[in-house]
Amino acid sequence: MKITALRPDFTQLEQELLTVFYFEDQDTASFTALKQQSPTLIDSLLKKKALSAKLGSVTPLIGHANLPCSHLLVIGCGKIADFSERSFIATIKTLVVEAKKSVSTSVAIAIDEIKPAQRSTRWCVEKATETLLTGLYQYDTTKSKKAEPSVLTHIAYLAGEQDLELAMQTGKSMAHGINLARELGNLPANICDPTFLAEQSVNLADAYDEIDVEIIEEAQMTEMGMGAFLAVSQGSDKAGKIIVLKYNGGQAGQKPHVLVGKGLTFDSGGISIKAAAGMEEMKWDMLGAASVLGTLSAIAELKPAINVIGVIATAENMVSGGATRPGDVVTCMNGKTVEIINTDAEGRLVLCDTLTYVERFEPASVIDIATLTGAIVVGLGHHATGVYANDEQLQAKLLSAGLNSWDRGWPMPLWDDYKVDLESPYADFRNVGSRAGGSITAALYLSEFTQNYSWAHLDIAGTGWYSAKEGATGRPVAMLTRYLLDRAE
Repeated sequence: MKITALRPDFTQLEQELLTVFYFEDQDTASFTALKQQSPTLIDSLLKKKALSAKLGSVTPLIGHANLPCSHLLVIGCGKIADFSERSFIATIKTLVVEAKKSVSTSVAIAIDEIKPAQRSTRWCVEKATETLLTGLYQYDTTKSKKAEPSVLTHIAYLAGEQDLELAMQTGKSMAHGINLARELGNLPANICDPTFLAEQSVNLADAYDEIDVEIIEEAQMTEMGMGAFLAVSQGSDKAGKIIVLKYNGGQAGQKPHVLVGKGLTFDSGGISIKAAAGMEEMKWDMLGAASVLGTLSAIAELKPAINVIGVIATAENMVSGGATRPGDVVTCMNGKTVEIINTDAEGRLVLCDTLTYVERFEPASVIDIATLTGAIVVGLGHHATGVYANDEQLQAKLLSAGLNSWDRGWPMPLWDDYKVDLESPYADFRNVGSRAGGSITAALYLSEFTQNYSWAHLDIAGTGWYSAKEGATGRPVAMLTRYLLDRAE
């Protein structure tokens, strides 16, 4: 995709498709130019109330005389005083839908006209690029009939500011990372298993000189005493793996920022088996791992001066004669013992040993990303990622990165008051608490393994996917990428 920035001169356009933004309470420069160039047509449409300023409405103009482009879209934007980041993204998504229908190969967007309050042109260009390219993504890998590819090859932003190259590239790289995470998440579990994720990691390392990869197999985990991780994978015929990807963009010796992704490529619940209805959605229990690969892809494209390590804890949670039983007690890599009350609380088991493992990197920060609990969906719905941390500054930086990328999170507590729910008479603690505060007790469980470094936990069970129809979202790749870019700056 070619992406450029041009001066907003509506008399010199070469693009085939032009978007004209129409507000209820104020004319934009593009709409004013349209009225001046085609006064009879626009006056007629206005008198007939054929143009709507309602947010998301579209009036296509094709084949009329004196249009600046052969194909023009008048997109309603509501009231300018109410135009927010949410409105901006909705407007760009509307444009994507229309662009898919069009046979136009190039589109011009008067980006300055739809800046939300307190946002810069650079922010708009970055977010619009990300939204446009993710909007063009279509899953068809396992379909016999492939989707018709978009013919759109050129996006031109009409803007007064011209130093927008970094914003365009950042948006493009974020979109590539988001789409990679979505593709991995949308693949079925019979294709995307632990070995497949390892292969994709090797492919990413082969594509970028800055990335090295190491695959840790179960025999090594046994030697390291990863009893919690192995308690999950032992029920499956497919061996679990820990995949370590190192992006070496900073100086030698510079402490790395570590991303740890939960990669349960299928979660049956184990002996504590899930209900049949909706179990197919458990192919998405590896979206934390997908977001790590997506973020590493974006970072490798952008090449910031920072060291990043992506660690993927991947396994299947299956039912078999060798599966872990409720009531079993296992010893974790750090020597602590856990009574497994519910085998469907498996994500915290693979993560806890992996979080102990990453101590060896002497990290500047560690962030784990996991579709960990249904409780976070009850608490926050599908809009905000739950952000826990043992370091208030790290939590604030992630929340800021989420606001800046509009991949938002919400701060959650890690109070000791909840720890009583994890007490066990047979082990140091149990792997689940009560139903009340389930996401919090899950995060508290993980915190027992992160006391030697600055750590945050992102519960993406509500934001990693919304429904089968929409599929994986690619969140929180944008938040993580922005967090890492901010650290490099």
